[in-house]
Amino acid sequence: MGLSRQYISQIVKKSLEEDIGPGDITTNSSIDESVIVKAKIFAKEDLIVCGLAVAREVFRQVDKGLKVKAYLKDGSKTKKNRILLTIEGRAKSILAAERTALNFISSLSGIASFTREFVKKSKRDKVKILDTRKTMPLLRSLHKYAVKCGGANNHRQGLWDGVMLKENHLIASGIRKSGHIDQYSLSNLIKNIKKAFRKPVEVEVENKEEFLQVAECRPDIVLLDNFMPSVIKECVKIRNKKFPKVKLEASGGINLKNISQYTCSGIDFVSLGCLTHSFKSKDVSLDIVI
Repeated sequence: MGLSRQYISQIVKKSLEEDIGPGDITTNSSIDESVIVKAKIFAKEDLIVCGLAVAREVFRQVDKGLKVKAYLKDGSKTKKNRILLTIEGRAKSILAAERTALNFISSLSGIASFTREFVKKSKRDKVKILDTRKTMPLLRSLHKYAVKCGGANNHRQGLWDGVMLKENHLIASGIRKSGHIDQYSLSNLIKNIKKAFRKPVEVEVENKEEFLQVAECRPDIVLLDNFMPSVIKECVKIRNKKFPKVKLEASGGINLKNISQYTCSGIDFVSLGCLTHSFKSKDVSLDIVI
């Protein structure tokens, strides 16, 4: 997925209002309006680059007269000390925009870099790594963009963008009672949803018994939530034999240390909330050079 100019503009506008407010009193009281400088933003550690277009918009909104040059593209892998952007123009403008621009690059590069680690570990098994909706409010599109830059895939953008019947949906609808799935009701619901929305239907299950009950109803995807890798392998074998058109997704308790145990199971997808809620921001800095 890409980012629209309108979305970037709105996010940047709100971010600058938050940081600068009525004015940068430190810079305004210490730097003369006529001072022109050149600055560089550079990586202080190895990372997957993300957020340069957003940073460029930050500088543009603060001062349209600033000259900004990007040296890499989002999704690029780069080494420590590599220059990402150079900015030339009024010192006051560069300093006012500095922190907001760095925050975007730092956090988005953090998500992209963390995502790339998972993608590398799953590449051999050809399993698709997916993100989730576990993102900061109003920053979802940015976070999911960073996931794409890291080489993974986006799951639902929002509740409007796909059908996922989770545990609470099944309980509230009366389809799941005391751990038992009403297969007749679920089958009808799946058919009605597909007819009304023409979208794939995914159903979450919590154990092997539920998997067997739900798979019989022929959803497009079954989400195996918090399953052990050994049980997932059993479900994959059953799927391959009885329900070959049903895709399987694993989620819950998956991390960099154990992901290989899941990806080698024959699963189709692994969804990871940690990509956008447990990443570590990357260290980037801005230095005035002249």
